[in-house]
Amino acid sequence: MRFHLKIWRQAGPDVAGRMVDYDVENVPGEASFLEMLDVLNETLVARDEPAIAFDHDCREGICGTCGVMINGRAHGSLRGVTTCQLHMRSFADGDTIWIEPWRADAFPVVCDLVVDRSALDRIVQAGGYTSVHTGTAPEANSIPVPRHAAERAFDAAACIGCGACVATCKNASAMLFVAAKVSHLALLPQGRVEARDRVRTMIARMEQEGFGGCSNTAACSAECPRDISMEHIARLNWESIKARITSGS
Repeated sequence: MRFHLKIWRQAGPDVAGRMVDYDVENVPGEASFLEMLDVLNETLVARDEPAIAFDHDCREGICGTCGVMINGRAHGSLRGVTTCQLHMRSFADGDTIWIEPWRADAFPVVCDLVVDRSALDRIVQAGGYTSVHTGTAPEANSIPVPRHAAERAFDAAACIGCGACVATCKNASAMLFVAAKVSHLALLPQGRVEARDRVRTMIARMEQEGFGGCSNTAACSAECPRDISMEHIARLNWESIKARITSGS
């Protein structure tokens, strides 16, 4: 298969970027999108041209490292997959493909398709933890967890923090990400101890990082590779309201 690629090239955060045209040939249909970029980079290196920088790690769709806008869609047009799990057989031979980095003020471009997503890490550091007593591991059934609560908590914990929700949202909001992190702990008894402080500090950090507000268009959930539900945003709002009431502010 052969493709015509229009790829965002930007040498650094303080340098203006632009779209550059490339042609890539002899790409197997079973190759992943990132493997296709590898094929292109091999050609560029052979021509003594700078390789295209892009994020990747596990290439199994579980680490959340990869992520680009493909033809205007986060991770591409297929639902429930990450960029590394998108295969070239999903495109037609000879297609023109537009490839850009995440677009958000909170995700500054580092180089080409690589953006700095450490803002998400700082949100988690602000409150995404639970305090436990160290020592011998507790008995597994010592803290009963209702099945429906455990299932919803696991659904929220499936978030891989790729940032697709932010890149897709017209306001560059991180509400779905924060909601998933808050929700999966709020649903479990182990997370209730710090529930009030957690939601307040994580929302405050989100706003401090420059993410936009949620306008409930549901684009974030539609493009999330783990299908995180908007239900968790509702729970985040509920937890925030409870925290304000109980704290008197």
